[in-house]
Amino acid sequence: MSRDDDDPFAPQRKPPEHSLGQPLDDLSIEELNLRIEALKAEIGRLEEARRGKEAGRAGAAAFFKPLS
Repeated sequence: MSRDDDDPFAPQRKPPEHSLGQPLDDLSIEELNLRIEALKAEIGRLEEARRGKEAGRAGAAAFFKPLS
């Protein structure tokens, strides 16, 4: 439970555009296309974050490489 849950003046949280596994039967083709684009953008954001973490890990591994 976050602090916002106890704050009656906190702004309302917007529900996510898409939840994994949610029913798709009632969505139009346009709504499906919009969700696909939003999910592709999120995948790109996740891949970028992963690349940054991999670069950080590689830098740390090079720095802490045991002397032989």
